Amino acid sequence: MTYSGTCDSPLGTLRLIAQNDSLTGLIIDGDPSSARTGPLDEDQPVFAAVRAWLAAYFDRKNPSAADLPLAPAGTPFQQEVWAMLCKIPYGTTRTYGELAQEIAVRRNIPRMASQAVGGAVGRNPIGIIIPCHRVVGANGNLTGYGGGLHHKVSLLALEGVDMSGFYMPRHASDT
Repeated sequence: MTYSGTCDSPLGTLRLIAQNDSLTGLIIDGDPSSARTGPLDEDQPVFAAVRAWLAAYFDRKNPSAADLPLAPAGTPFQQEVWAMLCKIPYGTTRTYGELAQEIAVRRNIPRMASQAVGGAVGRNPIGIIIPCHRVVGANGNLTGYGGGLHHKVSLLALEGVDMSGFYMPRHASDT
């Protein structure tokens, strides 16, 4: 059974989604995908663990995603990219191109499209914990973020990332 819960945060209310005993989604309210959740059950044990993790994160304590039971649904490629996101150190960023190059080396292929990596990053259902906000475009382009670019900026700043080399794309909206 799928359940949903909430968590107050400096970004606003976060929607938590769990199936069985694992977290399957973390959505910043306002995200159009937030309609795809189960019945509200704030007492799910996984939600208590996630709330504690988020409290530590927002208190700049750098908790590990490995400390939580996560079960994001996705293709094998998406799962591979999301696992890579969890290895990006707190307070640092990587580019889509760097991640694509790493996958190409792992697979012993000449090249992997950074757009493919971007597609997988953009489908991350467990934002913040699986830190897709740490992925930026080439030359400091902040690119999109499902929770809104202003939240991406807030998360990077919270982690102490030097924001002076980044910029918002002129053509992008706040998502």
